[in-house]
Amino acid sequence: MAEQTVKFYQVGSFAVGNRLVDPQQRTVQSDRGRWNSLTSGHRACQGCGQALGARYVLDAAMAATDGQMIVVNATGCLVAFSTQFPESSWRVPWIHSVFGNAAAVGTGVAAALKTAGDTKTRVVVVAGDGGGVDIGFGCLSGMFERNDDCLFVCYDNEAYMNTGVQRSGATPAAARTATTEAIGREPGNAFGKGKSLPLLAVAHGIPYVATATVADLHDLEAKVGRAMDLRGARYLHVLVPCPLGWGTAPEDTIRIARLACETGLFPLFEAAYGEILQATPIRRLVPVEAYLRPQRRFAHLFGDPPRTDDISRIQEIADRNIRRFGLLGTDEDGGQR
Repeated sequence: MAEQTVKFYQVGSFAVGNRLVDPQQRTVQSDRGRWNSLTSGHRACQGCGQALGARYVLDAAMAATDGQMIVVNATGCLVAFSTQFPESSWRVPWIHSVFGNAAAVGTGVAAALKTAGDTKTRVVVVAGDGGGVDIGFGCLSGMFERNDDCLFVCYDNEAYMNTGVQRSGATPAAARTATTEAIGREPGNAFGKGKSLPLLAVAHGIPYVATATVADLHDLEAKVGRAMDLRGARYLHVLVPCPLGWGTAPEDTIRIARLACETGLFPLFEAAYGEILQATPIRRLVPVEAYLRPQRRFAHLFGDPPRTDDISRIQEIADRNIRRFGLLGTDEDGGQR
């Protein structure tokens, strides 16, 4: 899949200036050539990051496989808003699994295709952070350990949004959810909880692991393309802000996803066979407060008086990511920018 390596930006914005790039590199969302695997008519909330992420991931995967693909979908928001009986927004063979066994179902589909001698049809398993980070992790780890020929995509909105915004293993520190209320001496989700599923995937030594966001769709599509060029177990972790659960404006979904990267709280990287190959440098480093303040789930951090100690602890998390992944890049002399 072609990837745009040189980016041209309009002054004062992050919108790509399409007139400045080759026609084949221009972003055209309304294109008759798109597969529209997840088409119109679904009931996602306004500004839903998962709906946008799913559309681009699936269309990129369909393009890479020439439409020879089967999707296994764990229970979650994506199922709830796209398949209200008797209607469906899916235009690809699609299987609904329960919360915990999507990776196992995908493994079974891949095994059946192999037994039938079908080397063209590929399997993509999709789940939220509840179905991937928590409930489905055992089956997912088994898929990784066996190196089954599936791409597992986790759409991470950092809580169980489908059932009322409960904390998941991907919920960030200090975030308010229905089960981590903003009360007590340490309001919100406790520090030190949860886990990084992308790094756990790296630790399994599988052929490909990557993180992405809906703020850079070219990067997202390119990583899907690279994953589909490989065989064996592959993992893609996509940050998809949820306006309802995060308490953000629907029109701010892309901005919030971008801020997660620009603060260092959500590193963008690629790994293969247990080694991190590259990380995307931060173009414009901003403090974590710029990311936290627009979200009502962190509103208790900015009361009177503000909880500067908690904000500082979150900044330390971001700074640790920046050091660990080298997110500030290097200058021409080899020094860190």
